[in-house]
Amino acid sequence: MHTQLSVHRHSGMVMTNHEFTLPLDYARADGEKISVFAREVVAAEHEGAARPWLLFLQGGPGFGAPRPMDKGGWLKRALQEYRVLLLDQRGTGLSSPVNWQTLARFATASEQADYLMHFRADSIVQDAEAIRCQLVGADERWSVLGQSYGGFCITHYLSAAADGLAAAFITGGLPPLERTADEVYRATYQRVMAKNQRYYARYPEDVERVRQIVDQLVNSDVRLPNGDQLTPRRFQQLGLAFGASDGFEQIHYLVEEAFINGRDGRQLSYSFLHGVESAQDFDTNPIFAILHEAIYCQQSASHWAAARVRSEYPQFDWTAQGPIYFTGEMIYPWMFAEYRELRPLQATAEILAAEERWPRLYDVATLRANRVPCAAAVYYDDMYVERTFSEETAQNIAGLKLWITNAYEHNGLRADGEAILDRLIKMARGMI
Repeated sequence: MHTQLSVHRHSGMVMTNHEFTLPLDYARADGEKISVFAREVVAAEHEGAARPWLLFLQGGPGFGAPRPMDKGGWLKRALQEYRVLLLDQRGTGLSSPVNWQTLARFATASEQADYLMHFRADSIVQDAEAIRCQLVGADERWSVLGQSYGGFCITHYLSAAADGLAAAFITGGLPPLERTADEVYRATYQRVMAKNQRYYARYPEDVERVRQIVDQLVNSDVRLPNGDQLTPRRFQQLGLAFGASDGFEQIHYLVEEAFINGRDGRQLSYSFLHGVESAQDFDTNPIFAILHEAIYCQQSASHWAAARVRSEYPQFDWTAQGPIYFTGEMIYPWMFAEYRELRPLQATAEILAAEERWPRLYDVATLRANRVPCAAAVYYDDMYVERTFSEETAQNIAGLKLWITNAYEHNGLRADGEAILDRLIKMARGMI
């Protein structure tokens, strides 16, 4: 069922809110339903005109679509010719949100885990197809733009429902087709080490500053504003920012103002602690934590791959000599004890880490026979999505035009989206 909600106008855009009632499990279409929200955006001057559709799939997993503030960035280029649909992927934003509060309605962790198994790329693509048929028309194709995890979803789309696509544009999100979670994290730990080395080369004074912060966390019970204890391993997770073009600066400016002289002497400042808490959104976006490793699982379990593989890289041991390395886009079982909003999901996370029933996401034979015009930007130094694995995938998608660049980091679409989307559109159309 489709319901058109409110319409708003600002900054030269007309935005129409849509709500779709869709099956939780498409294999049981008559069973439980969820709500999926999407925001249609069109340039004001094209409000009544027929325009081709462009579906945007956000990175993640577990994050809602962007909320447009103005007609800038990649949206500016898209609105020149498209009617854009910003999809809050199931469980995010206004789409039947998933968090400890909503999951509390289930009596057991097993029931929670069964529910959450329907929140991967395969279900997201089924939602997209249902929405396309209801909103655009079953006989009309649309184009898709996917950032990061959105590209993972598009690759599944090309495997499972390519007949619904007119074109596909991917930025920083060509997934490994057959690599295991262990292989993924072995590669990404090496990328994170290289980022740490570049960080400390840019800000050598932070070697001692970071060590002093960790010493303070070891010797004192330091609490974040929300009451959680700030442990060394939680502090190390700030390195997640290193994959963005401004990530080094985010951490450096936070670290350089870490200490103040208070009533009891030298201590960590409130502004530092508030900054750490604000930089970590695992608790507000729990799908990212609870299903992150599952995005790499196909008929296998992850068994906490990032935690197991970390032992192969002693450089991340904060008790060792030398610079303390920050970690990256890795999820660890201890997080479900240290992040208070994740604690109610601890047993559920353990069940999902041991789950082996994850369906396959990619059909290599279908991808090799692809007919949908595709273009993808792969970032040479991407810390989150291993470039060499993306290159392997590109070789298995027929007709895909690949742009490998070191001009951008993983957040290229946010940093220079108008230029990047314009290039991808031209590539897919054979103009470049």
